[in-house]
Amino acid sequence: MRAVVAESGNFAWREVPDASAGPGEVLIQVHAAGVNRADLLQAAGKYPPPPGTSDIMGLEVSGEITQLGGGVTNWTVGQQVCALLAGGGYAEYVAVPAAQVLPVPDGVGVADAAGLPETACTVWSNLVMAAGLRPGETLLVHGGASGIGTHAVQVGAALGARVAVTAGSPAKLRFCTELGADVAISYRDEDFVERIRAVTDGRGADVILDLMGASYLDRNLSALALDGRLVIIGMQGGVKAELNIGTLIGKRLTVLGTSLRARPVDGPHGKAEIVEAVRTSVWPMIAARTVRPIIGARFPMNRAAEAHHALAAGEVTGKVLLTL
Repeated sequence: MRAVVAESGNFAWREVPDASAGPGEVLIQVHAAGVNRADLLQAAGKYPPPPGTSDIMGLEVSGEITQLGGGVTNWTVGQQVCALLAGGGYAEYVAVPAAQVLPVPDGVGVADAAGLPETACTVWSNLVMAAGLRPGETLLVHGGASGIGTHAVQVGAALGARVAVTAGSPAKLRFCTELGADVAISYRDEDFVERIRAVTDGRGADVILDLMGASYLDRNLSALALDGRLVIIGMQGGVKAELNIGTLIGKRLTVLGTSLRARPVDGPHGKAEIVEAVRTSVWPMIAARTVRPIIGARFPMNRAAEAHHALAAGEVTGKVLLTL
């Protein structure tokens, strides 16, 4: 089979050893793969795959099952599916634990479904399973026009939360409001702390989903309401910052740092549990058309370098896909 291989800063589309389904796995013929910032970091040598995982990039795919490993009884050869991966998605075929596979949602094309598994599992596990977002609460999503952001806006609105976003251009802010955001904040021209306080009568946000990390830490704490929850899922703004313990204690805040890729398949908070929660809770939202995948750009698999450039440059609203 062929796969995208990162070599000395360059990408090559070349022959690699064939993948096959082991016990408890299925083999998927890939139709499309989602591109995530974790892939950009891996390509730069800053985010190695977990031990025992394929060193090929790609954390989510869609396609057709072509082989069942031993003990797999809940899937059949020929089914169109999408899947959450720990790696290996930039290829013609990928083997994945059966517990991390999802059916292509009703009303979604098989290629577009590649933009859902990593995104939906990240959003649901953080907003609901970790932060406990409830109807009527205020949710602030940083990077609202990103792949994660566009999904979080829709899920937050579907859950009955009041959703605020930050984004960097008028077009992206308008798009977020079309998806269901109630408050759109330009991080270039506005102070999101002041704006959140203003629209909540001084109370602040109940939950903040943050991709920036260090550079936003102090302001995120200031923007939270009493008993607020900050969930940090990215480090685009650095990895080290001072934490104001006085603010943390005085407002009874919770700060959560989470990741998805290195979690085990099974056990509490494992990938199987998260995938099943997404299937039972998010897939009905997609079937009801209250949530949809937002695909901003598509590139052929052998042009992965261009896809990475588009994502890194912030040129795309929503997800970037590689297609076969």
